[in-house]
Amino acid sequence: MPRKVNKPDRQEGDQKELLLGFLDYYRSVIGGKVEGLSDEDLRASRLPSGWAPLELVKHLMFMEQRWLRWGFLAEQVAAPHGDTGPDGRWHVTPGESAATLVAALHATGANTRAIVADAELTDVSASGGRFTEADGRPRPTLAWILTYVLQEYARHAGHLDIARELIDGVTGE
Repeated sequence: MPRKVNKPDRQEGDQKELLLGFLDYYRSVIGGKVEGLSDEDLRASRLPSGWAPLELVKHLMFMEQRWLRWGFLAEQVAAPHGDTGPDGRWHVTPGESAATLVAALHATGANTRAIVADAELTDVSASGGRFTEADGRPRPTLAWILTYVLQEYARHAGHLDIARELIDGVTGE
């Protein structure tokens, strides 16, 4: 069962903790949105774009890893786009379940917290992973990356709200 996380305090003064708190909150929202769905509903799409709820959970886990581990730290990640199949679409394997993917999502979040704990929001991402010197573009700061990841979670939580409502009528906030 996903753990319920509250939104950060409105008076939060620590900007790193504010961003991390909202990321924790949206991870719990995502977990709650897939909780109680049948395996069939988790793997089927009701949307013209064709993605399924379980695919979206996997996408968010890989997206966060791409931006923080591969992007900010420049770690060599074995499969940074492991959420997409050869056709470029999100995919899940038959052995992946909501429980394992939600747990992986929260483990990715714990890894993000560890990365952020050792850095400043103004730190620029390392070169050699997702970002290189060759493209001539400035590498993003940790603050930019966390804000980008947060908007991805918020946007996809809204998408999942719609998918869940189409599945069984359950609505978001």
